[in-house]
Amino acid sequence: MPTPSAASIPIEAVSREPYDWKPQAPEMHSRAEVLRQTGPYDATVTALILDWNPRIPGDISANVEDATRELVVFDKHAKSRLGTDDPALGPMAAILLRTESASSSQIEQLTTSAKQLALAEIDEGDKANALTVIGNVRAMEAALRLSDDISEDSILAMHKALMLHQRGFEEDAGRYRSEQVWIGPGEAGPRLAEFVAPHHDRIPGAVADLVGFVKRQDISVLVQVAVAHAQFETIHPFPDGNGRTGRALAQSILRNKGLVGSTAVPISAGLLVDTERYFAALTAFRSGDAEPIVSEFASASRIAATTGTQLVDDLVAQLEDSRQKLKGLRSDAAAWRILPALVGQPAVNTKYLMSTLGLGEMGALRALDTLTDRGVLTESTGKSRNRVWQHRGIFEVLDGYAEKIRRMSVR
Repeated sequence: MPTPSAASIPIEAVSREPYDWKPQAPEMHSRAEVLRQTGPYDATVTALILDWNPRIPGDISANVEDATRELVVFDKHAKSRLGTDDPALGPMAAILLRTESASSSQIEQLTTSAKQLALAEIDEGDKANALTVIGNVRAMEAALRLSDDISEDSILAMHKALMLHQRGFEEDAGRYRSEQVWIGPGEAGPRLAEFVAPHHDRIPGAVADLVGFVKRQDISVLVQVAVAHAQFETIHPFPDGNGRTGRALAQSILRNKGLVGSTAVPISAGLLVDTERYFAALTAFRSGDAEPIVSEFASASRIAATTGTQLVDDLVAQLEDSRQKLKGLRSDAAAWRILPALVGQPAVNTKYLMSTLGLGEMGALRALDTLTDRGVLTESTGKSRNRVWQHRGIFEVLDGYAEKIRRMSVR
């Protein structure tokens, strides 16, 4: 473990405080496990970061500044490709947010396809992981919606939006944990765990300190995002969903500081490239060195800007191709209203079009028939009822993006 004096970006390391543990349900475990998990253990105590004075070497500072510029360029590119008044900007933002949510969930081994996710959005399909990832989409949406004022309440709202969609955790949604949690070995207790989170009594004070740090205006935004995220993961304030909420918080800070404004930035895709390095960076942060997590977020930002730019361009190309297929169609046809929505929701049914675009059922069906006849959509179910139409080109783009990230990943 690095010491603060040897750290590239020194930050006060966590400390420990002793507690005693007695397995709460000993009948559920072997006598040997109960014996191992009975006795003293040390819980983490987070260091306060509100008044942290970062000392960042010149080369790392330059790296952060370069990564920041690339994010700004990406954000401007997303706007310029569509134009601020283009009706597809909202759907484009939606699909990038959903892509970020899927990558964030994949870090937690929650994997789903773009198609499964789109089907879950219109209440079709029954993939449990897709429904769970939808919760992460809602958390990201809350993170951006509430970014004007990052507070304890907004963090709780992000978590609530996340966990309401995860079966078995509905009662925990938007509530701090009320018991000890840990990561690593030990089913009956924390005594052998790799990381023991702070005692639950310390959560409110630690979160208040974190929120105060986020409100500071004198720190480089990417440094602030990286350190706030690492601190949040160390506090580990919830029974479940801490990683996904913490990455949603990162999006909220980026928006709050005005670094990006058009959409969610797919930073989690960059973190997904090497999850072992990401988790090691969190460990180094707790040991007193913020450099690995700062560098990790700088690297992830570069990957997000590069791959995100290509994703935007590929989606815009699909949109333009579909527009060409609709040439000659009268300008007030409902198919034109549906087209930009397909960028954000490439699988649709009549119920979705009726609720989001205000179309009548027959009007929606006629428009879908037109889009199908013109080769824009494909009816994918073959049913006479509960039919679903999909834009295969957009799904190919999204699947290609996911495959690119997989190829970049360290296995």
